[in-house]
Amino acid sequence: MRKDKKQNLSEYEEKVVDIARVTKVAKGGRTMRFSALVVVGNRKGSVGVGMGKANEVPEAIRKGVEDAKKNAVNINVVNGTIPHEIYGSKGAGLVLLKPAKEGVGVIAGGPVRAVCELAGITNIRAKSLGSSNAKSVVNATIAGLKAIKTVEEVAKLRGKSVDEILN
Repeated sequence: MRKDKKQNLSEYEEKVVDIARVTKVAKGGRTMRFSALVVVGNRKGSVGVGMGKANEVPEAIRKGVEDAKKNAVNINVVNGTIPHEIYGSKGAGLVLLKPAKEGVGVIAGGPVRAVCELAGITNIRAKSLGSSNAKSVVNATIAGLKAIKTVEEVAKLRGKSVDEILN
């Protein structure tokens, strides 16, 4: 059972979105560390984001990957895009996500692009409208993608058939 879980976690790809040198100033002097923002995904609708902090960059990235795998969520991807337009908001981050036709590709800035590509979305338009801070943008993107509902889910919530919703 445990071996299957480890095998499942290894299918994730990872992308380092941001690495920052952070400094803690204390009575004894300055302590330098590195902070890494990492996005992981399996390109099949599962994506997660994590932060790691350590004295060395590779260690910070490793911690970020572990954190991201723990926080992985499933996204509704329909034919390589999202079913409807949505705003994702988290803290100061605000991201507009729009579905796109086949062949458009991922039209998005750095942090949003990383999340969308690793989630398995191949056609999408996105615009960051709020903070330009990478962590805020990534968290807003994840919040928006989590809030997406398919036609089947909407029909079930309203107690109607899929045809009634579409027509």
